[in-house]
Amino acid sequence: MKKITLYTLFLLPLVSLWGCKKDSYPGGEISPYISLYDVRNIYKGVDVTLTQENMLGSTSLACMVVSDHSGGNLPAGLLVVQDMRRLNFLRGISIALGAEAATYKPGDSLLIKIEGATLKRTDGILQLANLPAGAITKVSSGNPYLALRVPSSFILSKPGDYESVLSVIVKGGFDPLPAPGDVLSGDKLLNDGFGNITLHTAANASFANTAAPVLANFYGIVFNTPTGKDSVTPRFHLRTANDVVVLSSVIEIPPVIITGFMADVAGGDGNYEYIQLMATRDINFATTPFSVVVTNNAGASAPGGFPSNGWGTGNQRTFKFNLTTGTAAKGTYFYVGGSNKRINGASSTSMSTSNWIRAFDYVNNNGDGFGAKTGGLFANSGNASGLAVFEGTTVDLNTRPVDVMFVSSGGSLFTAGPPMQGYRITNTDWYDVKNPITLVDQPFYRQGSNTLSLTYPTADQGYFQLLGGEYNLSLGRWTKARTQTNLQLTKQSLVTEIEGETATKLK
Repeated sequence: MKKITLYTLFLLPLVSLWGCKKDSYPGGEISPYISLYDVRNIYKGVDVTLTQENMLGSTSLACMVVSDHSGGNLPAGLLVVQDMRRLNFLRGISIALGAEAATYKPGDSLLIKIEGATLKRTDGILQLANLPAGAITKVSSGNPYLALRVPSSFILSKPGDYESVLSVIVKGGFDPLPAPGDVLSGDKLLNDGFGNITLHTAANASFANTAAPVLANFYGIVFNTPTGKDSVTPRFHLRTANDVVVLSSVIEIPPVIITGFMADVAGGDGNYEYIQLMATRDINFATTPFSVVVTNNAGASAPGGFPSNGWGTGNQRTFKFNLTTGTAAKGTYFYVGGSNKRINGASSTSMSTSNWIRAFDYVNNNGDGFGAKTGGLFANSGNASGLAVFEGTTVDLNTRPVDVMFVSSGGSLFTAGPPMQGYRITNTDWYDVKNPITLVDQPFYRQGSNTLSLTYPTADQGYFQLLGGEYNLSLGRWTKARTQTNLQLTKQSLVTEIEGETATKLK
């Protein structure tokens, strides 16, 4: 696993390493090596023999082996190779070699003459077959090779792009949740917060009886199976037991989740900003108190510099609401914010009949424990704002929230120090206290991979930032990660608009 280099598909510098027939400079020569991206595009639904003509003058592949048959879980007889010679697109293909396929190992660098081979789809998998004798030359072994970090939804929507590519599904969990004694053997639905993909483990695979984890990173190769005349369905195949990197065997269900907020009403913000939350269990706040903290990191917010006491820094940087009275039933929305209880500023629809656990005059009063009175809790552009929910009312540098969300990324937010200072996050659909790939601790926003943030909508237009997703209580995870919808409200908008079909749901 140490030889695998993670490749993130969202960063695709437009660099081409493959020549073409019409060179732009005198004396240019056609490369003998064609990219797998171009090879795959030659196939148009019927078997085709590869020639210099249909490969635009090229004859061969320069590629890296990613298949490993030692685990007994890949389609027999297929050598799987990949490259990224065209536009930095990582593409792969399977080569029908029979028993010889098992003699190659991941990290083997190969030159393969494919002129005269047949490009065909067999059992749903696009393959190269009938390679000429002596077509494969092994250049070296033990080389680092790439794995593509990809959301399952991308694989499901474009299975051909990811077929025969070594990929990693990050923070994957099973649906339904594994029971004690459940093992990997068989076909199981794997969910990463973006969709469900089938994880296939053959009954005779060497790791078939490995316990199914609650949460893990899964490295594997995508193969397609035919499901109709012109359609295929992807299946994800692990290669060996080492392709499962367990992240957790414990289910952590946040008691409260952030589902939306109004950070900038149409008109003056004072005492009109509010946060929408959802209880994932029945809560009596008198017996189980919580707190909500908002941070504003605009350049003029004091104290300047990095937040020395994290969410508890106070003054103009953080403002706390204590939730110590009222109740919220499992699966229902409740609200925290300004004392006016209006949906979109002055003269807009009253929200007084909604479940307000804390409606507070923050214009004329300091926060509960910290936070200076203010005309606006949130920044409305530029530097970052954020909000976090805590179980209990004590919040300082070391307090970890139960849910958290940030807007934008500017300002003095995190320093590695010493001393290390910043805003703590928790494990959510957006953030991880431990890097899911390197497994290095990263408990703060803007540390490691914790760089995701919402975007600011147009200021002063009354946009409610709705965070729609699906949280599955039985699985203890987000099965549909929250997405941002900037819902522009009017003065006549109703509460049903921010609690509608696109809002977060419990399952």
